[in-house]
Amino acid sequence: MRALRLSVIGIAALLAACGCGREAVPAAPDYGDPAAWYSVRRGGAADLFYISSTETFDHTGPDGRTYHHAEAADSSACPGMRMEMEGVNDRFGGSLNFYSPYYRQISMDTYLDMKLVKRRFPVAMGDARKAFRYYLANINDGRPFVLAGFSQGGQIVVELLKEMPDSIAERMVAAYVLGWKITKEELAKYPSIKPAQRSDDIGVTICYNSVRRPEDASELVSGGNAVAINPVNWRTDSTPAIMHDTLTVMLDQPTKLLLVSGYDRVDYDTSFFNEGCYHTFEIRWYSDYLLRNIEERTDAWLEAHEDYWLRNRIVAAATPGMAAQYAF
Repeated sequence: MRALRLSVIGIAALLAACGCGREAVPAAPDYGDPAAWYSVRRGGAADLFYISSTETFDHTGPDGRTYHHAEAADSSACPGMRMEMEGVNDRFGGSLNFYSPYYRQISMDTYLDMKLVKRRFPVAMGDARKAFRYYLANINDGRPFVLAGFSQGGQIVVELLKEMPDSIAERMVAAYVLGWKITKEELAKYPSIKPAQRSDDIGVTICYNSVRRPEDASELVSGGNAVAINPVNWRTDSTPAIMHDTLTVMLDQPTKLLLVSGYDRVDYDTSFFNEGCYHTFEIRWYSDYLLRNIEERTDAWLEAHEDYWLRNRIVAAATPGMAAQYAF
């Protein structure tokens, strides 16, 4: 019996050592290394902290094992993330300082099975949380910030909002949850999620998902969504708005979906989404409107917090390490 016990212990130790029976996970990025970030410092009065969408597929590592997370410790291995970061910065970074972390996002293949998403998402969320905390403690220097994310990035923004303390939330200009959902249950449980009501309210959350018809929607990204605002006219009612002189965008009240009419081409991804689900256009279509809105909300925040802003910027400049108080 003792020999059998030793044998079982030995097998367990061998399995633990080789990682057999457990999914392979890439090394974590080091957010103290500038290579772990895509950043553009403009000397702006506020920052844009952006979390990229899913740009990763399952892949085989040098060890021959299958990986379901991005190889974020080596940013050169994440060209899709880099391209998205550059594009978002160009489209609506505006005059804000731009910071976007590479992170071990879960693969597109994973989103085919929500059980796998539940199992693998904590790695991606853990990286994003560490990056945001590092940013607050070492980079932000007390400035107001815009928090934004698209798709998987939007999913992460929702989770960051849930755990954000008031001391941090008071400096948040707004949060943009693009192409993801916020449910009634989340709204009821987390008062830190405050739906935007107009174009210039601050400390609020902007959320939308675009489709041709309600039945074209993706259950994954928008099922059960309870928060929406039309990013063309910044209204929460059903008043239609004309986008780029060709498309009509209207907020459907029962489903909280943006119904977009006038687009007949199928030049978007229909392998993961239904035809008529315009998930891949959530940034491309609305970037001009987002740029102007981020500027408007930032101006509104600075005007409303003039004394706070001046006091904290002076203290931050005079006191090295002052930003560490913003860690949470």
